Formats: sequence, structure tokens, C-alpha cells
Amino acid sequence: MSDPFGQAIHDYHSKGKAADLIVNSNYTEDEQMPVSYLFRTENEMPKIEMKALKLCRGKVLDVGAAAGCHSIYLQKKGFNITALEKSELAVEVMRNRGIKNVICADIYSFSDKKYDTILLLMNGTGIGETIEGLKKLLLHLKSLLTETGQILIDSSDIKYLFEEEDGSLWIDLANPKYYGEMEYEVTYKKSSSKFNWLFVDFDSLKKIADEVGLICKLVEEGGHFEYLAQIQ
Repeated sequence: MSDPFGQAIHDYHSKGKAADLIVNSNYTEDEQMPVSYLFRTENEMPKIEMKALKLCRGKVLDVGAAAGCHSIYLQKKGFNITALEKSELAVEVMRNRGIKNVICADIYSFSDKKYDTILLLMNGTGIGETIEGLKKLLLHLKSLLTETGQILIDSSDIKYLFEEEDGSLWIDLANPKYYGEMEYEVTYKKSSSKFNWLFVDFDSLKKIADEVGLICKLVEEGGHFEYLAQIQ
């Protein structure tokens, strides 16, 4: 299976450098993502991520942990942290970086354990892929929470991509799906992967959380339409 993220993470960890990841979507083209960003330290993390890390409590599950930057921070702070990642290469790197509890699995195949905090950062709603998929994701995460547990998840409202100069919204009537449902292709060297990814506005996230019996609260906003939500 093609694994551009895992290969890039593995190269950067083993060689100290890696070519940029090339990101294309149905709205953007040939954006470059430095692999070093996946290895960022506390001082390099945006305020939304730091807010989420400060809000963590108890037993923590880091979903889609990638190279493990958040798990490493929490482990150093003494947390009981489990890093969950489906890329075998990324899992190998996290173990080499000293993260004690790393599990190679997809979130939907992971069950039977309970956590006080479930962390989904770097646009964590993206894992849901679509609005309907986000509802499925929250339902599954709910099953992994302790009675007083919390989900800390971030996203961005990308409505600004469709705004006209007069403030009105451009809408593709031939494709009436939610505007934050995106199609991505990520390439690293000769390896590429296509997947769906979801950016969701806070009001829509709150509505879906309500539908599955959870309470969603806005806890932090960034400078470019991004935000952090706490769901309990």
C-alpha cells in the first residue's frame, strides 16, 4: 500500500532530511508541506495545538499521531499516552523516538479501551472525511470515552475560499455536497495517496455532536478561521 506520509516521516527521521510532501486537492494545486513540520517541537506548535495539550487530562489517546510530536510532549509531561497511527513506517519512527505505547491501527478498528482525553489535531475532523462520516467518527470516539472523558479536535471553516468580493458565496450547484468535503492527493517522491478529508465549520460540528448526544464547546480560535473544540 502506498504510504507517502509514512515514507517521508521515515526518511526524515533516518536521514535528517526529506523532500517536501506535495499536496493537491479539488481546490488547491501543488502545495508544498515540509516534512519537518511533522516533527515540530513545543516552541513550534500553533496556539490551538498548545491549548489542546494543556487541556489534556488522565489517560490520553492521540489519534493519527504521525511522527508523534504531540505524544512526545505529553509523555514528557508524565501523561499515560497512547499514540494511534495506521502507517507502519510512522509507527516504527515513533517507537524509535521513544514513545512507549504506540499502536498501529485504524481508529475504526480500535475499541475496547476507555480514555479520559482523545486528541485529534492537525485538522482532526478530516479523519471523518465527510459530514456523514464525521457523525460516524464521533459516535465511535464516544464509545472510547470514560464517563467524564473529552474529545479535543480542531478544524477550519474554509468558507472563505468561496467568498466573492461582495461577500456572497460561490456555490457549485452541480456538486451540492458540503463545501468542506475535499478530495486530496499527497505525493512523496514516487509514492502517492488519494483520500477524502473534511474541514468543518464550528456550528456544523456542534450540530453533529448534539445529534450523537455530546456537548461541543468552542475553546480557542486561531488567526485564519481555524479553531479548537472540546466535546464531552
